[in-house]
Amino acid sequence: METVRYIIDQVKPVSAFYTLEPMPYMLPDSPDSYLQLIKAIDRKQFAAHLDPVNMISSPQRYFNNAAFIRECFTKLGPYIKSIHAKDITILPELTVHLEERRPGQGSLNYAVLLQETSKLKDIPFMLEHLEKQEDYILAAEYVRETWKKTGISFLE
Repeated sequence: METVRYIIDQVKPVSAFYTLEPMPYMLPDSPDSYLQLIKAIDRKQFAAHLDPVNMISSPQRYFNNAAFIRECFTKLGPYIKSIHAKDITILPELTVHLEERRPGQGSLNYAVLLQETSKLKDIPFMLEHLEKQEDYILAAEYVRETWKKTGISFLE
């Protein structure tokens, strides 16, 4: 926390925000832990970067990801300044094994993710961790198709 405060206090950003990438194995790992950090850091220019896939770390969150996505937006909405877009699948292994996938190749409820995102203003919605340009094209097509099916419009 002290490091984040120090960076913000030294840089003194006016229109930019400092955010942390949520991770399944370190803080912030949930909307609640992100809110606790926002309050503890106590700087106007500290905000949230939403990556729901990185916070899906259990079968409960995986199978109830629509509710989890809504929880993220309900709790973090005013603080969200960017979003990573990818997908996730659970593999039939003895221990829980979750893997990232290209949007449309997993079980993340993209209709809910896009509906919640549409309530925010000027939020970058960024694809990530894809291997080839073709994968980015296919991911973007899936996201656009889902936008159209849900009746949501965004700036591109």
